[in-house]
Amino acid sequence: MLIEALKQICVAEDIAQIAIRQARQEAREKVEAAERAGKEKIASTLARAESEIAHMTRLSDQKATQEAMELASATANRLATLRARAERRLDSVAQTIVERI
Repeated sequence: MLIEALKQICVAEDIAQIAIRQARQEAREKVEAAERAGKEKIASTLARAESEIAHMTRLSDQKATQEAMELASATANRLATLRARAERRLDSVAQTIVERI
């Protein structure tokens, strides 16, 4: 009976060791799967962020280009107005000078 009890204890210990090894292996696999999933999530988030940054940069560049064109047009118009006014004044001043001479 004692021998049989010892055998049962040894079998139970073997079963426990197998269960421990299996549990450790499952834990390692779960950790590895979680790390892979985390890395994939980070890569996906990073790719999405880079895409959004590129899109926002394009929009910003387009807006800046449009505003620069509008400013250039407004400046050209203002320049033409000032030039026309200056030419009219020049004609007037020249005529006044000629009259005085």
